[in-house]
Amino acid sequence: MSAAAEFSWMPPDSETELHLAFDHAPVGLAQCRANGEIIRLNPALEQLFGHSSTMGRSVYLGDLLHPDDKVAGERLLREVFSGKRNSFQIDSRNPIASEWVVRWTGWRVAYGKSNIDHALVLAEQIRGKFHDDSHVRQTQGLEAVGRLAGGVAHDFNNLLTGVLLYCDLLIASLDKNERTRKYVEEIRNAGIQATGLVRQLLSVARPTDSGIRLLSLNEIAEGMRGLLLRLIGENIKLEFHLDPGLGLIKMDHTQAQQILLNLVLNARDAMPGGGQIKIETGNCRVQVVGGPVSEDSGQTSLPCVLFAVEDNGSGMDAATRARAFEAFFTTKGGQGTGLGLATVHEIVTSNGGLIHIDSLPKHGTRVSVLLPLVPASAVSSQNTSRTLQERNEGVLPIIEE
Repeated sequence: MSAAAEFSWMPPDSETELHLAFDHAPVGLAQCRANGEIIRLNPALEQLFGHSSTMGRSVYLGDLLHPDDKVAGERLLREVFSGKRNSFQIDSRNPIASEWVVRWTGWRVAYGKSNIDHALVLAEQIRGKFHDDSHVRQTQGLEAVGRLAGGVAHDFNNLLTGVLLYCDLLIASLDKNERTRKYVEEIRNAGIQATGLVRQLLSVARPTDSGIRLLSLNEIAEGMRGLLLRLIGENIKLEFHLDPGLGLIKMDHTQAQQILLNLVLNARDAMPGGGQIKIETGNCRVQVVGGPVSEDSGQTSLPCVLFAVEDNGSGMDAATRARAFEAFFTTKGGQGTGLGLATVHEIVTSNGGLIHIDSLPKHGTRVSVLLPLVPASAVSSQNTSRTLQERNEGVLPIIEE
């Protein structure tokens, strides 16, 4: 995908087609005012809650949330309109079917010179939060494995420190022209690579609260290249198609790593006999479905950053794609946990992004993650603020050669 690529849910040619896409969307969609009043909702949302725009009374977003979540939902909507956040997401039990949970994702949509200003809210019905005992035990087991892996990686890192120390002592005692010195230097280089792998394992097994910050997905992909090559095996070819002009996103570093790691491992598992995995980044725009046409551009779209992983493996049929993001759903029998794509979906949507799967049986799979692009003005402002803070504190930026 080129730097100016256009990624759209359903490319509209006119306002009429946008309304048709809104009405026929398979997920619930609503347009809300700042006070929470729903000015338009589609049939899928009506079916979920039994509310209709023709019932003769106003319907508010809070009416569709569980009473326990009404205050929090209304607060999140106000924060979107006040500019405190770009988007929001909240999971709330369906008031008319409490065994189901509805995931609400909303963002503000403004249209250029026109006076229309509202929020577009998407509602997805997902599995209930309360799983049976077997799922709970499985989750606890995975957490235990993560803690064990983190402990082993930490101890192994301590051993590597000793190996590198003795390598340095040997190198200091050997002449530069001695063949033995070259052997020791190779051992040291291998040890340094191993410490890098251990750090990556620790970041996944023991995620730290590194905080949300500006990130380049190109740097995430390049930084994990060595780890991914070792994980996928020699029978799978790994290709990188990274846009050199890629914009920045605002996200937790560890979460970005988890997205790429889970997607690549899923692709690997779909190709037991070998194949090819492509990792792609690019700048794109997402067309907003359900809103009127902009006076300036003729269509409503939002800038975003693409993070895609594509394989030529076994692929998925429509029924499997429909359940791909469900927690504990797996096609690998006892070998899979069913948490890989569910984890990615949770991370992406909680950061105001979108995730889409294109797949057909025997034709491979492409998973596209779209995350909000940070405007250049915001990037410049943050860099200027950080530079001033460093000067005030008497700290100079570190420049790595």
